[in-house]
Amino acid sequence: MRYTLMHISDLHAGRPFNPDVAVQVAREAHDIRPDLLVISGDFVQRADFVHQWQVITTFLKQLPEPRLMIPGNHDVPLFHFFDRLFRPLRRYKRYISSDINPVFERPGLAVVGGNTAYGWTVDGGYVNPQQCTILEQIFNCYSDDVCKVAVLHHHVLNPPGCEGRHKIRNADEVVRLFDRCNVELLLCGHIHVSYVGTTLDVRPDMQQGTIICQSGTTTSHRGKGREQGQNSYNLIEIADRVIRIEQRLYLEDVKHFIPVSEHVFPRRSAHMYVVPPEERIIKTDI
Repeated sequence: MRYTLMHISDLHAGRPFNPDVAVQVAREAHDIRPDLLVISGDFVQRADFVHQWQVITTFLKQLPEPRLMIPGNHDVPLFHFFDRLFRPLRRYKRYISSDINPVFERPGLAVVGGNTAYGWTVDGGYVNPQQCTILEQIFNCYSDDVCKVAVLHHHVLNPPGCEGRHKIRNADEVVRLFDRCNVELLLCGHIHVSYVGTTLDVRPDMQQGTIICQSGTTTSHRGKGREQGQNSYNLIEIADRVIRIEQRLYLEDVKHFIPVSEHVFPRRSAHMYVVPPEERIIKTDI
């Protein structure tokens, strides 16, 4: 088994959107030909404006399929109070997808998206009890030899240098849910800084923990922290024995995304504690 996932996030169509970088993202996506393209929220800068939805849907048409997409907090209206409180994802469902719990299945792989964006939150996220129940029910449908991947917009921990950012309000409950359901990998975004780690960083008492793969902003000028003004995405390879994560950063000098770090984690189902030498190097075409 070997699958490639391309993970992009925080596109922010509107004033922060960088169309030149977006063209390169589409070009690289077609070159990579991933088994699944994951987009973890914030398609637009302001959900109140129809033009921004039109811009992002035009961009999405340039990207390969299949795609798994979930909403972010910027995909909820800010200025239209009624819509924000009573139908916060109306335009997201119209222009992007009506499914806020999308599932992608292949033999040995299950990727499950969930919603963390609501009208009564501004920046931070929340996984409400109903959403927790849905996610747990879906993940429990798969045996533990399946690589289970969760996709949320908001993050569950603040990486170094990003202290104080608004993560999922009930993050502790969520990471325990993922550990209980044997979720191996979490893909997320929101704070515009890429990060790779594990939930064991914040809950060392858990039995196994979940790998965290966080993307920075892929197509906007709103990169933060060490990625100030920069763009990034992640390339993930899921194999029988390991999960490889390659973080890519856009360099203006060369006009494309360059690998800047590589991470290799042993698969739970492989019952391994040491990554074999032949699996430690991520091969790239660049």
